[in-house]
Amino acid sequence: MTTLWLLTALLRLSGVVITLAFLAVLMPADWMVASHRTLGMGELPRAPIVEYLTRSLAALYGFHGVLLLIIATDPVRYRVFVWYIAAMNVAFGTIMLAIDLHAGMPLPWTLLEGPPIAVMGIAIGLLNRAQPRFAEQLRSGYQR
Repeated sequence: MTTLWLLTALLRLSGVVITLAFLAVLMPADWMVASHRTLGMGELPRAPIVEYLTRSLAALYGFHGVLLLIIATDPVRYRVFVWYIAAMNVAFGTIMLAIDLHAGMPLPWTLLEGPPIAVMGIAIGLLNRAQPRFAEQLRSGYQR
C-alpha cells in the first residue's frame, strides 16, 4: 500500500461517513426526540430553533462530506485543500472536545466526537506530508 492509496482511502472513508449526515436532514422530529432521550440527554426541546439548528448542521456536515469525496478523487491535485482539511480537522476536533466538556455532554459522546476528528486530521496531515513522493508514483504509472 502506498501513502497515496492510504490518503485517498482515508478521505473517501471520511467523506462517506460524513455524507451520511444528510439523512438527519430528513429525519422525523420524533426520531430526533427519541435519539436524544436514548443517549441519556433528557427531553429534546421542541422549538423551531432546535429543529433548524439540528437540520442545518446535518446539511453542513453532509456538504463537507461531499467535498471530501471530491478531494479524494485526486489528492495530489487538491493538495492545498488536503492540508486545509487536515488542519481544520485538528482545530475542529479540539474545539468540539472543549464544547462537549463545557456543555456536559455524556462521556461516550465526548470521547467519540472531538478526539477522533482531531486524530483523523493528524493522519491526513501526515499522509499528505509524504506527498512529494506521490509525483514519483504518478510517473511510474500509479493508477487510481
